[in-house]
Amino acid sequence: MNSFESQKSLEFLKNSFREYYEKNRMALLPDRFGRREFAFTFFGGKGMLRHLSFSKKKDFIDFLKERVPAHAYYSSAYYQKPDAPSMQQKNWMGAELIFDLDSDHLPNAEKLSYTEALEQVKKEFKRLVEEFLLQDFGFDEKHLELYFSGGRGYHCHVKDPMVFDLDSNERREIVDYITGRDLRDTIIFRQYVSERRQYGRRIYSGIKTLRMPTPDQPGWKGRISRGIIEIVNEIKKSRDPIKKLQEYGVKKRNAEKLIRDLSDERVRRIKNGLLDQSKTIRSFFLNSALRKTAVALSAGETDEPVTCDTKRLIRLPYSLHGGTGLRVTKLDIDDLEEFNPLVDAVVFDDRPIRVRLLQPIKMEMNGENHKLQTGIQDVPRYLAVFLVGKKMAVVA
Repeated sequence: MNSFESQKSLEFLKNSFREYYEKNRMALLPDRFGRREFAFTFFGGKGMLRHLSFSKKKDFIDFLKERVPAHAYYSSAYYQKPDAPSMQQKNWMGAELIFDLDSDHLPNAEKLSYTEALEQVKKEFKRLVEEFLLQDFGFDEKHLELYFSGGRGYHCHVKDPMVFDLDSNERREIVDYITGRDLRDTIIFRQYVSERRQYGRRIYSGIKTLRMPTPDQPGWKGRISRGIIEIVNEIKKSRDPIKKLQEYGVKKRNAEKLIRDLSDERVRRIKNGLLDQSKTIRSFFLNSALRKTAVALSAGETDEPVTCDTKRLIRLPYSLHGGTGLRVTKLDIDDLEEFNPLVDAVVFDDRPIRVRLLQPIKMEMNGENHKLQTGIQDVPRYLAVFLVGKKMAVVA
């Protein structure tokens, strides 16, 4: 990529974004915007311009139209002085509870295409909202705002007044619950001693057994039980159960032992709610069911989830993502299942734009299949913005 192509590409993105912001002025304002801090990054620029506030809608709209940011953010917190130069001077008044699910948090994320990753992270997000926020925590649907991030994931803003004053530690407790951190088998399973059990002609007494919770129990108990039954079914139906177990991270030697231990009789007992005292089986099923049913809110143990941050900057609703050209799109819970970001978050037309592809492209966008080779190509503007934003092409 030469400097001329680079500059031409930046101008193309900036002009496209300016056109969008000129046509979509009033949709961009968050609630209580006068109490929010705003921050922006720009095409071709370095660093972030932050500690800004707007008291008038016109000033805010004029800024977007004139400066045309590549990325626009606002604070999840409300401040008395949102434009103060330091966090301490802003005088924190409270903050929404923010959940940010990114496809980078998914297991084996690097092996997924952009389209596959978006589909997987949507499933995670749906589980977060429906099973944890609505069911376990009991938030009212009217207090949840859902957004596609415009990039690789989804955001949920909890605006229940009860959460505004939560500090970082209290928010971390919520994260720990959702991720199943420190969940122990003694919490989930109840041990009891059976009086008699017969195997063939032999009768045994005093045998210890773990009783699983029923699948319809609330919270983690029912969730783990449903996860275990689902995993058992997957293994037994698999043509290659060893390989299936390896997909769960089980080493081949342990997988072979687990398959030997997982007799038809044991499977029947598990489905009836009884988990034998085989340490291999108990450890595998708890850990695997936990991974299957917990929600990945961070990229790893050392990555602090967004939810714990009481002063977090989050993407501005209805703004455009500078790396994709897709819109940060608000969703209704009932629409989440059918939402397709590569259709529903596309804002640009199909006017042909000549680009130079830097790599082969195969993807579906805006309802059209695009299979293109490297070199000069004419592509619809929505695809051109996406490819140039992701540095997969330059404007020719």
